[in-house]
Amino acid sequence: MSTVIRSYKGVVSKRINIIWQTKGQSIWQRNFYEHIGREQKSVDNIQQYILNNPQRWADDPENPQRNSDDQDFLFDIPF
Repeated sequence: MSTVIRSYKGVVSKRINIIWQTKGQSIWQRNFYEHIGREQKSVDNIQQYILNNPQRWADDPENPQRNSDDQDFLFDIPF
């Protein structure tokens, strides 16, 4: 699985750097977190997190637009 994720991230990074006209700029967090849901409650919690997490982005302290008056997208990738 790590090889698949690493390959995907490499291809996407290269494409974004071409679009942004940057060279070798990192666009990903360093690692990813994996968890195997062995019980239904765990799977349900993971599904709810995936469904609800994007709605919490506006309040995330790492969101660069959180304290910005400009609510435009940071970038628009034409894929």
